Amino acid sequence: MAETSPKQTIYSLTWIYRVDPAFHRLPGGERDAAKAAFLAALDTRDPSVNLRGVYSLAGLRAGADLMLWVWGADLDALQRLAVALRQSGLGRYLVQVEAYVGIVSVPRYDPEHGPAFTTGVPPKKYVSVYPFVKTTEWYLLSYEERRELMAEHGEVGRHYAVPREKVAELARAARGEAPSVANGKGRAATATHAKATPATEAEVGGGVLSNTVDSFALSDYEFILANESDDPDELKAMMLALRSVQVRKYTRSDTPFYFGRLREPAEALAEL
Repeated sequence: MAETSPKQTIYSLTWIYRVDPAFHRLPGGERDAAKAAFLAALDTRDPSVNLRGVYSLAGLRAGADLMLWVWGADLDALQRLAVALRQSGLGRYLVQVEAYVGIVSVPRYDPEHGPAFTTGVPPKKYVSVYPFVKTTEWYLLSYEERRELMAEHGEVGRHYAVPREKVAELARAARGEAPSVANGKGRAATATHAKATPATEAEVGGGVLSNTVDSFALSDYEFILANESDDPDELKAMMLALRSVQVRKYTRSDTPFYFGRLREPAEALAEL
């Protein structure tokens, strides 16, 4: 994975495609060659481009079949990958349904609430991606009012989100580093020295990884959100709970939703 620093601008792009029916009428050998060319373009991408996941939407969303989520600090490299995929064999039969582009920004209301994908934590089995636009009235509220409303939103969301400490542990494990826990003095201690705690995972959080990026001026939307979980019911429960918070009154739009299943790239193409 490419190294990043706080001074870098990190871009997140999500590309959603549907397959032209003409692709299915090609001889089997041509279809296989077209998929191989697409995978080759993906495999030979610039090293700065991180692939969060390739997702199959087959049977899960009408009018969309495939979703790719990439991110990195070089927007030109990300765009070059989009062009290479489009010009590959399969790419010529993919109709782009949506292209969500966002920038990782400093969290406005909770400085520790950044997108999970930048930490190195592995992706979950399912993702729910959607755009978000707030009302004009929201931006006319004072910062203090907005922060208070978002605090309620965050409190509800934390019932379903992977605890931040656990996100850090999962990221360290993905990098092959030794696990650690925070001791009472705020320093890290190895897991072998950690004391057992009676708290259950249900008490401290759930299994959702949340990801929010800004899209102001980059698209018709203000934010792009991607919630990841191994359990689709958990995604549903979290979204339903968030419908009841006060800040919901300031939502202008938050559709369409694209729900996909993480696959190995070749597996996702096999389902097209």
